[in-house]
Amino acid sequence: MKIYKFGGASVKNAEGVKNVAQIISRDAESSSILVVISAMGKSTNALEKIINAYFHGNAELTELIQEFKSFHEEIIKDLFQENTPIWMNEVYNLMLELECLLDNENLHEDFDFIYDQIVVFGELISTRIVSGYLLKQGIINQWIDSRNFISTDSRHRDARVQWEDTERIVKNRLLPLSQKKLIIAQGFIGKGEKGESTTLGREGSDYSAAIFGKLLNAESVTIWKDVPGVMNADPKKFQNTKLIDNLSFNDAIELAYYGASVIHPKTIQPLKASNIPLNVRSFLDTEALGTCVSDNFSSSEITSKIHKDKQILLEISTRDYTFIAEDSLSFILSTLLENKVRMNIMQNSAIQFNCVIDDRENQHQRLIKTLKEHFNVEVKTGLQLVTLYGKGNETDKKEISAMGEILLEQNIGKVTHHLMR
Repeated sequence: MKIYKFGGASVKNAEGVKNVAQIISRDAESSSILVVISAMGKSTNALEKIINAYFHGNAELTELIQEFKSFHEEIIKDLFQENTPIWMNEVYNLMLELECLLDNENLHEDFDFIYDQIVVFGELISTRIVSGYLLKQGIINQWIDSRNFISTDSRHRDARVQWEDTERIVKNRLLPLSQKKLIIAQGFIGKGEKGESTTLGREGSDYSAAIFGKLLNAESVTIWKDVPGVMNADPKKFQNTKLIDNLSFNDAIELAYYGASVIHPKTIQPLKASNIPLNVRSFLDTEALGTCVSDNFSSSEITSKIHKDKQILLEISTRDYTFIAEDSLSFILSTLLENKVRMNIMQNSAIQFNCVIDDRENQHQRLIKTLKEHFNVEVKTGLQLVTLYGKGNETDKKEISAMGEILLEQNIGKVTHHLMR
């Protein structure tokens, strides 16, 4: 059993879907495969605009829904011409279900709950289209709804997998099916404690592939991307980037944790626990081997540079100018947890606590409001964070310095963070 995961860029149009079908058909002859597929192209971004318009009562909602529908209908038209098969009715049923959901003016008062109920349609529609095209090409497959197999808590937009329940469901229901047919599944989505839709965090499709890989005892998990593999830096941000041919699990975990966009942070741990190799390959050059991540490799000597934009610096101090002691730290950290906000950097002095977080609407605003009720809080937005993983050299340091004014620098072992304007 092999697990393949294709991101939104691989199925952004009809030609992309055809290319994915070629890769699957070539490899499905020699191995059982479960395929995890993301929402098409930028349709998750489109759904996020729809969600914001719905939540805030914007008049552009109807237009945004039509744009989302038209995007997928154009791909269907290109794939099937005038002979759209009957099983494509499932796609139109999903679109109708989405519209009915958005007609409900009282869906929920919590933004994150609403987000999860709506955004899942990107993955559901995408996989229905790919499954239908594979059937058209004579490639027998079974479409499944991942929400029926991945059980989570109800922490919306960043749900935690209920591993015991998920393992029981996968082994009892999915394992026998996967041994008989090619499986097409969604990434990113699960089912919460009350049967509602949940999501595993943005870019969580990689994590879904790892979950299925671990519980199905796969021989490997392959993530197909529009890049050659894991690069030591984003070529759009840095010069002279290199492909990393081999990575240890530990290095991959570190890179993912600090924000390397090629691999989702949660993806590595399940695979490391079961010693399942992870391959990162290019769907544009299927002959290239890409990057292999496994326990067979020692730590890489290549220095990596990781860039994250849309960062916020919170500078927190007590109102009476006393020390930031254990009680203050406990309150700050618990408030971060309650608001589902993860720190990218934290620094503590006697009278001030600094932390760097991602700029995420409807999360940091609530956090800052709560903190300001108890502390003095200075907020600096529009920042960027560059993390150097490895020894680095003078060229690396000069390149980082040229990117902007450094507001904060932190060095921990082989990791150096640079927060800058």
